[in-house]
Amino acid sequence: QVQLVESGGGLVQTGGSLRLSCAASGRTFSSNAMGWFRQAPGKEREFVASISWSSGITYYADSVKGRFTISRSNAKNTGYLQMNSLKPEDTAVYFCAARKSGMATMVLREYDYWGHGTQVTVSS
Repeated sequence: QVQLVESGGGLVQTGGSLRLSCAASGRTFSSNAMGWFRQAPGKEREFVASISWSSGITYYADSVKGRFTISRSNAKNTGYLQMNSLKPEDTAVYFCAARKSGMATMVLREYDYWGHGTQVTVSS
């Protein structure tokens, strides 16, 4: 089992930045791919970004490319999502997820472990 806890969410103005963190505990995190997803009110949970176990492969949703950066520190058992140039449409609850596999993917159902989420609100 892997337990995931997100932090770093909050209220920010359009154009601002936030850095989300995902602290992992339990079985070895370094062998797991991880991803970030988000869910806005009334909408389905959607893919944001993912990273392989070695950080060698990353994927991004088109809506965040060039603005968000996913990274990880296996030494710290922590994943990160740096969010720049935030827009009101980025407002959502952001979830961290991990796979038993080390291969990154953009598919929600392929993730085995989930955090409880952190709220990000971008004001216009």
